[in-house]
Amino acid sequence: MFYDEVKVNFKAGNGGDGCFSFRRGKYEPKGGPDGGNGGRGGAVYVIADTNVADLTDYHYKPGWKAKNGEPGRGADQHGANGADIIMRVPVGTVVIDRETEEPVAEVLAHGDQVLLLEGGFGGKGNETFKSSVNQAPRQFTLGKPGEEGEYRLVVKTIADVGLIGFPNAGKSTLLNMITNAHPKTGAYPFTTMFPMVGVLEYPEHYERITVADIPGLIEGASENRGLGHRFLKHVERCKVLLVMIDMEGTDGREPISDFRVLLNELKLYMPGLVKKPELVAANKMDEPNAPEHLKAFKKKFKGKVYPISCVSDEGFVELKEALLAAVLEVRQAEQKLEQEAAGSSNY
Repeated sequence: MFYDEVKVNFKAGNGGDGCFSFRRGKYEPKGGPDGGNGGRGGAVYVIADTNVADLTDYHYKPGWKAKNGEPGRGADQHGANGADIIMRVPVGTVVIDRETEEPVAEVLAHGDQVLLLEGGFGGKGNETFKSSVNQAPRQFTLGKPGEEGEYRLVVKTIADVGLIGFPNAGKSTLLNMITNAHPKTGAYPFTTMFPMVGVLEYPEHYERITVADIPGLIEGASENRGLGHRFLKHVERCKVLLVMIDMEGTDGREPISDFRVLLNELKLYMPGLVKKPELVAANKMDEPNAPEHLKAFKKKFKGKVYPISCVSDEGFVELKEALLAAVLEVRQAEQKLEQEAAGSSNY
């Protein structure tokens, strides 16, 4: 089972209490204050790790707590700090506060680390309060409680290209043939039950892009029908969308109707998705009715269409070059925006 959304409870460690103590040695019957400070409680960090595939660990163990700080002791001994806990999550994970439903953190690249909850401060021992006018202090403080919260962890796949289409459009087969990913394929709906990301290599250009196979959508997905919102969210962070259409019209489907429904579902879910760069792949061109359907499709859709066949490898070279060009264009635009933002921050 693939878990891309879970509910969790995290708690940072409490600070240790300060110590109230006076030295009582053989030759120091009235020694001075020697109560040590308490240690600080452990913090809770969230870190992105490419070696973590999903949120299974948090599904089976939703509650996590950092170690408390140790209390101070006599003889000026300070308590040890509590150990932090590092919650390793997939790249692209968003942490949402369950009370406000507002995102509080997100980790978008391997190694990104966010301090989610701070541990409580340790209490002060009475030795801390010693002064020239207060040589026998009886003050000490207790440790502070660590922060805690209830959250939803949501994984949103990060990939350069998002493959979208109706079930049985051939997305998984295409991913299997052009990348290093090997998703399960089969001639039945919803073969793909969770996003699969593969790497498409371009040795001659010294480039590589990532392609995500998004599970098949159906009409009404924006209203959470079928796999609905659970997998539409994985399209949000893709730079380019590759819309795959079954040009054979299997089971009496109409290619142009399928295309319009897919775009409408994306628009209803999040209007900004339809503004992403978009390529259309006309699959199953080896089938007898596909050429005729493609002619009818082009009359109603004026954009560029890439005819392909996952049986004969037809059109793969042109499609792969078009995907690379589209992704590089987005990357360059993003780099330009980052440079402009960095330049403006220097003034």
